[in-house]
Amino acid sequence: MRSSQITIKDIAKQLGISPSTVSRALKNHPDISVETKRAVNELASQLRYQPNAVALSLKHSRTNTIGVIIPEIVHYFFSQVISGIEDVAYDAGYTVVICQSNERYDREVNNARALFLHRVDGILVSVAKETENFDHLNELIDNNIPLVFFDRICNEIEADTVVIDDYESSIKATEHLIENGKTRIAHLSGPQNLLISQHRLQGYMDALKRHHIPIDKDLIVQADSFELADEAVEKLTKLPSPPDGLFTVNDMTAIGAMQAFQKRGYKVPDDIAIVGFSDGRFSNITNPALTSVDQHGYEMGRKAMEILLRRISDDLREFTPENHIISGDLIVRGSSKKME
Repeated sequence: MRSSQITIKDIAKQLGISPSTVSRALKNHPDISVETKRAVNELASQLRYQPNAVALSLKHSRTNTIGVIIPEIVHYFFSQVISGIEDVAYDAGYTVVICQSNERYDREVNNARALFLHRVDGILVSVAKETENFDHLNELIDNNIPLVFFDRICNEIEADTVVIDDYESSIKATEHLIENGKTRIAHLSGPQNLLISQHRLQGYMDALKRHHIPIDKDLIVQADSFELADEAVEKLTKLPSPPDGLFTVNDMTAIGAMQAFQKRGYKVPDDIAIVGFSDGRFSNITNPALTSVDQHGYEMGRKAMEILLRRISDDLREFTPENHIISGDLIVRGSSKKME
């Protein structure tokens, strides 16, 4: 193999480490251990590795274009995030290109490649449900494209993140149900490969433990869409002791669950109190109105864009990831508590 063909990924594969670690080791980043730096540099020298001149040139030529990869454009939360992103980008003289993965891994990979080929100055991304391999995003970093994750993030990549405090917000939501006398609280969860789903489930369980309420696995059902909610409710209502409270991973699931319970004769919130997550546009027009955690999508978008603009201006050799956490607010409405 010619030296011009050697890439950071080749070095990473031989050493059994991530491409981003190799990249930072070659840049003498302080977060990388001395042993790792030595191993990386020795192998790079042995393989006659040379940085990609074309990729490096991208760092110094600007297109004033930002790429955004989101799971779904139709989701109200993501539309709020986009509004925040575009307001900051417009004021800074940048154009925003939006790509939709439709929750599919292959489309996310294609989106990332397309944005790279269009030479965007930086990318904001919220990963798809199917995404469990992050090589396509590591390649962006390896090619000096600043990357900021928002909402759905990846711990396997050293990058800036902007998230809501999913864990504490879920504790608030579950404790609200407990404070209103509910003791059989169910949770409709999201895919557990997503950190947001893990954190929301953990917050729910820890709130129950805090109040000495046993965790019943029969009350935890994976369902994260309007369509799946009906099937989940069917399972829950057939239990010997059906739930009297419900916390869902997002609002559309909560709305689907509310309708499913109501068509089975349950009164909300008397028989079943319901709390959602995201406080979208439909949360205030259900009957009763839906209690939900406000994710502050617009604020999240603004913050993610502000961080990305700093990264575009910064020397990435001095890169230290910033993890920005936004507190979620519980907006109490009639679905969980009788309104006075």
